[in-house]
Amino acid sequence: MYKMKTTLVISTYNWPEALELVLLSIEKQTVLPNEVLIADDGSTNDTKKIIEDFKKRINLKVNHVWHEDKGFRKSIILNKALAKADGEYIIQSDGDCILDSHFIEDHINFSEPNVYLYGSRVSILEDFVKVLFKNKNISFNYFSKGISSRSRAIRIPLFNSFYKPKSKLSKKLRGCNVSYWKKDFLNVNGFNEDMTGWGREDSELIARIMNIGILGKRIRYSGIVFHLWHKINSKHNFNKNDSIQKKVIEKKIQWCENGVNKYL
Repeated sequence: MYKMKTTLVISTYNWPEALELVLLSIEKQTVLPNEVLIADDGSTNDTKKIIEDFKKRINLKVNHVWHEDKGFRKSIILNKALAKADGEYIIQSDGDCILDSHFIEDHINFSEPNVYLYGSRVSILEDFVKVLFKNKNISFNYFSKGISSRSRAIRIPLFNSFYKPKSKLSKKLRGCNVSYWKKDFLNVNGFNEDMTGWGREDSELIARIMNIGILGKRIRYSGIVFHLWHKINSKHNFNKNDSIQKKVIEKKIQWCENGVNKYL
């Protein structure tokens, strides 16, 4: 296990019921991060109250970074939050993903220099979400009701040794379960704020990180999150964002001009 300061960053927008379960799952971690950043893309006071209650319950630095709601601006709010990060290693998830109790421990244990990690996402089905909110359930396993892709809920860290770092961007990468070194994030100028609207903001960042020589390693049977079903976000800007990512990959672009440096 590498000994380093870790920052857990959670992005959220106006779903306090889901965020409450995510924050409860942070409290149950076998290894806590050194700090939690909540990147809030313009939520109302209902979300603020959930976060304030969490701060009172946990003996941990919690920084709620908020900006005004002007549409889907995840790249911008993540840059604003991560500019404040104290950790040298960033572990990233979303406000609709409940963390397995070993999530932080697994990302730390499998971290290594010049590598980023990406893990599995188990889906919680639509009909089961309301039950979770009512019961405040944050514990799942292979046999749990209301989940799909249940093989991804199996945690056997020893099996992770079969997965080796690779130099190609994986289609399995999800921004709700990824970790990377802060220095690598800064070396590509963070998230590209030209990307607004849903889609590709996370994988485009990782593509640029790979273009500076960082390899990607899948953590399978470890580092698990449980994604709450919700209606699909508007994809009105997806084609634009996708074209930006394709250009990054084709031209091996490393640095985005409209990035995190303006907040440092």
